[in-house]
Amino acid sequence: MKNTFEGILKNLPVALLMGGPGSERDVSLRSGAAVAGALRQCGARVTELDVSGPGFTLPPDTALAFNIIHGTFGEDGGVQSCLDAMGVPYTGERAEPSRIAFDKIETKVCFDRAGVPTARWETIRPGGVPTLGFPCVVKAPRQGSSVGVHIVAAASDLPAALDDCFLYGDAVLVEEFTKGRELTVGVLGDTALPIVEIVPHEGFYDYEHKYTKGASDYHVPAAIPAHTTAAIQATALAACRALDLRVYSRVDILLASDGQLNVLEINTIPGMTETSLLPKAAAVAGLGFPALCEVIAGLSLGHP
Repeated sequence: MKNTFEGILKNLPVALLMGGPGSERDVSLRSGAAVAGALRQCGARVTELDVSGPGFTLPPDTALAFNIIHGTFGEDGGVQSCLDAMGVPYTGERAEPSRIAFDKIETKVCFDRAGVPTARWETIRPGGVPTLGFPCVVKAPRQGSSVGVHIVAAASDLPAALDDCFLYGDAVLVEEFTKGRELTVGVLGDTALPIVEIVPHEGFYDYEHKYTKGASDYHVPAAIPAHTTAAIQATALAACRALDLRVYSRVDILLASDGQLNVLEINTIPGMTETSLLPKAAAVAGLGFPALCEVIAGLSLGHP
């Protein structure tokens, strides 16, 4: 992939927003440190800001807010609404698409409406009982980094999983459990990047496997036939369009042994350390880490 935005950040005053109030704060700070270095390599004048919620202020000359707050406030439309009110351009998606993508239940509604392949699902309120049978997957709908995600093998395991998920809100997403290869597809504008296959050493790709060095292996590009690769990338793009996502994201997909696809969710502020999955895929496509940051900035500034 060619970097058509080379030089766009030179001498640009950029406020780098990181941290946040949610469970992904530490990950965001790590992403922020990596992005700050990359932006400076590109010539940007960077001010790093640890943002914990509304009420933050930006340097008066800020030309771009580079949002690297994962999860709560950064990925759910909160910081986007604040920046819209300030009239400051920012990286990533607009407020409403961000809010919808962060909510796994609303995402499922959009997938079903657009015909994006995804597992059968239902919403459970306190006191409710799932009807999909076992095994199933129980998820807190507005958390990231696999926080509040449980694979429930039997009815006896259900109460503990629901109790944990209800700590985060009054609705829980329950999905039919499906097996498959764990894939993720980075999307930059209208381009799907090479597919990354994630192989946890045991279990599934939970918080521990994401952030423990050596707990998972990553294959990019994934060893998948060309026609299947094209179908997976097209599905990732369709999933983004179903939620009106136009700038950049990372789409998590399961590939079953019979070729069926199950789109799990979309991350609109994916990890951005130099070893995170989106940068891994971008590197294979020919974009080094600083160039990836330039492309994200360029796509964001060109987005109406």
